[in-house]
Amino acid sequence: MNDRVLRPAVGVGGVVLDAEGRVLLVRRKHPPQAGLWHIPGGRLEAGETLAECCRREVLEETGIRVTPGPIIAVADRAIEGFHYIIIDFLAELTPDSPRQPFHSSDAADASWVHPQALGAYPLVEGLDAVIRAAKERRLAAGLAAGTDCPWLYVPESPLGAR
Repeated sequence: MNDRVLRPAVGVGGVVLDAEGRVLLVRRKHPPQAGLWHIPGGRLEAGETLAECCRREVLEETGIRVTPGPIIAVADRAIEGFHYIIIDFLAELTPDSPRQPFHSSDAADASWVHPQALGAYPLVEGLDAVIRAAKERRLAAGLAAGTDCPWLYVPESPLGAR
């Protein structure tokens, strides 16, 4: 981290897996980490919930509509003059969503990528672990609802009890 103090911003990402087990990725067009592949996501806006931000960012960057599920990862990254607290959701395609992604002005490219092909993509550091956690969570518990309070995010117990 550089010498100046950075004010952290909240970022939200969506790990979207399709029926074939592919993950939706975007190639970053702007810093930080321009040119690397990442899950779609971006900065939380004032007055927006985390889930709303996940839905909006995935839609804006790829044209894909999702329903956010459980939080699967939280990252605290200070890189290239930016400091982000990033909250990644496992997200499910909505029934009415287009299936073919496009890339917006924030992304240089967007694509469904099979997990065995991830090695051919320059990924942001740690993304492989986030994708692995999403796949494990999806297999183990599906996309369970969080709580009765839409503003509260509580992990499920391993046995599924709340």
